[in-house]
Amino acid sequence: MSMKTSDFYYDLPERLIAQHPLDDRSSSRLMVLDKNTGEIIHRHFSDLPSFLRKGDVLVINNTRVIPARLIGARKDTGSPVEILLLKRLDDRRWEAIVRPGKKVKPGRKFVFIEGELEATCDEVLPDGNRIVSFEFEGIWEEILDRAGTMPLPPYIHEKLADRERYQTVYSKTPGSAAAPTAGLHFTKALLDDIRSMGVQIAEVTLHVGLGTFRPVKVDDVTEHKMHSEWFSFSKEASDIVRAARAEGRRVISVGTTSTRVLETVASRDPEMMPCSGDTDIFIYPGYEFKCVDSLITNFHLPESTLIMLVSALAGKEHVLSAYETAVAEEYRFFSFGDAMFITDLKDCGTAANDNQ
Repeated sequence: MSMKTSDFYYDLPERLIAQHPLDDRSSSRLMVLDKNTGEIIHRHFSDLPSFLRKGDVLVINNTRVIPARLIGARKDTGSPVEILLLKRLDDRRWEAIVRPGKKVKPGRKFVFIEGELEATCDEVLPDGNRIVSFEFEGIWEEILDRAGTMPLPPYIHEKLADRERYQTVYSKTPGSAAAPTAGLHFTKALLDDIRSMGVQIAEVTLHVGLGTFRPVKVDDVTEHKMHSEWFSFSKEASDIVRAARAEGRRVISVGTTSTRVLETVASRDPEMMPCSGDTDIFIYPGYEFKCVDSLITNFHLPESTLIMLVSALAGKEHVLSAYETAVAEEYRFFSFGDAMFITDLKDCGTAANDNQ
């Protein structure tokens, strides 16, 4: 029986799409969803520790968003151009989206920040993306910081006052074109509280590409081709996760990106030894999770690969029902919106029984 993209549609009023982050990261709302029964508990993100217990492992994505949107001009005509950096190929070459792109053929040149940075289109890829090489003098990260802006998702129309609000407090490895947004709710104080409970925190890296926001354009879910993203699974993360699995302790993934790392590694190597590389894993209902027990995530776009991943863990009916509840309760949606903790409430101790 085929699975239709339209099976993952829900109706979302535009007013519920969060346009800016809250002043206090951890004050966002938290919907706790029992993945087995569909039971829902309403809390705030600062209440997360009451649903955790000693021995749990939180897996976070430590990627850092780069100012990947470059606004410049064609060198020959002066007409405006926008380049969105997706994936670094080497010191000077990137895979990128160029807009307007139809006339951008190999050899076309662009200039940014008054000629301090120049770019050349080297190749047009089958999906329409370009390979672009840059010419500059100095340190790339410093030049990019001056030339680029944060590539906020297209559904966010307000300007971001503070760049750091589109970074997690634990971001450290530059390379993403979008934030791993489930992690935006954590503060350093909240993480300290969680560690003090005896919860371990393992760091992985997955550089998020803008393919995250691309719509699924096929009717049959199984025909969708997933974008590829680079990940790293360190020895430290491997040791923590392997020990937890061997001892039957919960592995709780913070975000769909951390989930994709863990499930990629577990699918390729049941021993989950350290590794890195590219992944285009596509998780949708029917997938059997090999590592992740619970998931902290935001509310995702209708018909997106992200809501499909969430539905694989908790069941499509439970997820869509929870989303209907979130709309009715006026939760805030998408990148700067509220959070969801998908778990087995029986594993959460007494907090799960205090449904106030």
